Amino acid sequence: MTAAAQWRPMRADDVDGVVAVAASAFPDHFERRDCFAERFALFAQGCFVLAEGDAVKGYLIAYPWPLGAIPPLNSLLGALPEARDTWYLHDLALHPDMRGQGHARPIVERLASEARAQGAVRIALVSVNDSVPFWQGLGFEPLAGDATLARKLESYGAASRYMVRAL
Repeated sequence: MTAAAQWRPMRADDVDGVVAVAASAFPDHFERRDCFAERFALFAQGCFVLAEGDAVKGYLIAYPWPLGAIPPLNSLLGALPEARDTWYLHDLALHPDMRGQGHARPIVERLASEARAQGAVRIALVSVNDSVPFWQGLGFEPLAGDATLARKLESYGAASRYMVRAL
């Protein structure tokens, strides 16, 4: 792990850095700046950045969302559900020069701890870019869904999988 890079809560002025990291990490899954800004505005306690000085080198964004549901890519949420037993890990992304240095596990564990403390019993996500083994290493398992879920997963790419981690 790079000693200078540290995870911290996201701030509103980090959004442009988050967008830049997202563009490098997910070139096939574009999301507008206002999507990231809205998620931060709706649920700041689920938003973190890996900062190296003032530079954003990674981010994690999560928020409460119904189990088995997937927010459409590049769209505004409008509001969050009242039920908070499942948190959706929208994105975990690292700048290419931060990958492979052990930065992912600490923030996923921090998220799990925060979610559990707020009454969540699981975290869900969509695995993209052939990352199922990576997420399994962090305690997530693929979950079969219904036809509606399968249709939504199509927009994330052929190899995408819905995964869940019990807390």
